[in-house]
Amino acid sequence: MSADQFDCLLLESEDGKTVTHSIQTLHNSRLPEGDVTVAVKYSTLNYKDGMIINGLGRLVRDYPHVPGIDFCGVVEESTSPDYEPGDEVILTGWRVGEVHWGGFAQRARVKSEWLVPVPAGLSLKQTMAIGTAGFTAMLAVMTLEEHGLSTDTDKDVLVTGAAGGVGSCAVAILASLGYGVAAGTGRVETHDYLSDLGATTLIGRDELAEAPKGPLARETWAGVIDNVGGAMLGNVLPSVAYWGTVASVGNAGGIEFSSNVLPFLLRGINLCGIDSNTCQKDRRLNAWSRLAMDLPMDKLDAMTNEIPLADLPDLAGKILQGQIRGRTVIDVNG
Repeated sequence: MSADQFDCLLLESEDGKTVTHSIQTLHNSRLPEGDVTVAVKYSTLNYKDGMIINGLGRLVRDYPHVPGIDFCGVVEESTSPDYEPGDEVILTGWRVGEVHWGGFAQRARVKSEWLVPVPAGLSLKQTMAIGTAGFTAMLAVMTLEEHGLSTDTDKDVLVTGAAGGVGSCAVAILASLGYGVAAGTGRVETHDYLSDLGATTLIGRDELAEAPKGPLARETWAGVIDNVGGAMLGNVLPSVAYWGTVASVGNAGGIEFSSNVLPFLLRGINLCGIDSNTCQKDRRLNAWSRLAMDLPMDKLDAMTNEIPLADLPDLAGKILQGQIRGRTVIDVNG
């Protein structure tokens, strides 16, 4: 990478609907405003990236645009007192890759308050393999525990959409903490993979997609991390145990769901939305500290695939079709 240029995946659109993409070399003067410039090493492919690259959901309004909702690398230039050249940093959230140029580039310029230091003991690749997905999974686990979940329970914690990035990390974290984990997935070929991550029970998507026969069902789940949303979210609520919590993370199944008040009134169920985009700095740092301790690195390595930037567009469609499991790390210099 030359001192004044960088390669990136650039999205272009004349009408805001039809989006094209290409690998291009740009001058540093094209970078957006910010007080820290980062030499990016890795980014990751997330479901939202797949939507953006394929022009879905109107998540990006201004083109040309560099996608990539997270990245890690080394500070190259800084006018912030918090970071100096050579510091290893990671960025997740803050609508980077949507309204601000993101991580599918060899350089990024951002606001210093969006960054956090790479946790001690983690390599840049491991940090990015955790990325937005692992960070979101840890926020969900923290939320369940803050609402009373403990390993004293004799019931499993359900993770829906378990083969995806957030789901895989959630399964591995919960298992490492000593929880029984029920992994919900519609992909039979991922059963061995999820068992290796620590899932104690495997549940098919069809079973979770079946609406309960009444407003309340047998207490089955100590808590739920739901990565799917839509009808599935409403279906699992009646089976959550007394005072249990559902951490709602994703909406791949849609933004609407049907339920009633009885799980909340008669069992005291908590329904908590997880926002990994703009959470407070101390909570962000706490989550990353816990990830370095509670996410087994051998499990992380097992769920991680690495690809060069040039291969990214082909995989962006596959992630929308549910064909990508675990974490896909992008080597932007590869």
